[in-house]
Amino acid sequence: MYNPEKAAGGEKKRAPPVKVLSCQLRTAESQEEAAVSGDVWVVRPARGGSLPVSLVWMQGTVLEAQPDRNTVLLMDETGTFTVQGVNNIPRGKPCLSQGKYVMVMGVIQAGPPEPVIRAVKMADLSERAELHRQMWKLEVEELQQLLLA
Repeated sequence: MYNPEKAAGGEKKRAPPVKVLSCQLRTAESQEEAAVSGDVWVVRPARGGSLPVSLVWMQGTVLEAQPDRNTVLLMDETGTFTVQGVNNIPRGKPCLSQGKYVMVMGVIQAGPPEPVIRAVKMADLSERAELHRQMWKLEVEELQQLLLA
């Protein structure tokens, strides 16, 4: 099974981002070591199983940008989530306009009830937003099934 915390030689390293939906973070559970590190959560894919994640890849539409508070509120097909640290992302400012469809990679800061992630990377996907929106749930499901196999 997929384990983002195992590395060769027993060292801890951060795994690549896992594609998730906001509804999955709403029901995610923090692992015991998350109480110390604050960054390991267990996500339950739709078809069963469990995935430990720390770095996530999410996509959604900008509902509200608050640059003065360093946050943006996004909505995917399953709900809303907050992204913090958006002012610190290189070339992230173009992503902060209401209505833009964006991707964000980040570290989970909070799960239920309202997911919060700290941004590491953001990109504007608005040019082909409809295609990205249609494919997103399928991409999430496919990656999660591969990680569980």
